[in-house]
Amino acid sequence: MSFPFTIAQNAKLVEVLAPAADAAGRTGTAFTLKGAHKAFLVVHITQGNAATVLLTPQQCTAVAGTGAKAISATPIWANLDTAASDTLVRATDAVNYTTDAGVKNKYVIFEIDPAALDVAGGFDCIRCNTGASNAANITEITAYLFPLRSDEATPASARID
Repeated sequence: MSFPFTIAQNAKLVEVLAPAADAAGRTGTAFTLKGAHKAFLVVHITQGNAATVLLTPQQCTAVAGTGAKAISATPIWANLDTAASDTLVRATDAVNYTTDAGVKNKYVIFEIDPAALDVAGGFDCIRCNTGASNAANITEITAYLFPLRSDEATPASARID
């Protein structure tokens, strides 16, 4: 049986942080959730040094990152050694996540429900930041937005308010 889902038409991929060294920490690019029912922030870390990495999603009022503030506790999954397993382990819901210090390749996923944002305060965008770590630790964040609220051949940009 075929499932009629394609990433190109039924989801949106947004680069939040390009792969780079993370010595001083970085601020991710914000994007809107107006066109999506959910956002999954997928963080990939190549940890070359035994320094932990703090990951902090934030809600914003615009794609420019305006008014950034903490989100409410959100579901988090992690795989802290992708070479040993492809299993994601559910972590405690939280507003941020700090990796362990193991020198391993890792995935951390935040599940963001747009309804959990401060919608009444005008918050409909998110971004994700990393805390200061070590230059040998490479971080990358991609947001997967799906399912989308519309069924278009070319979904609208999440970089436009």
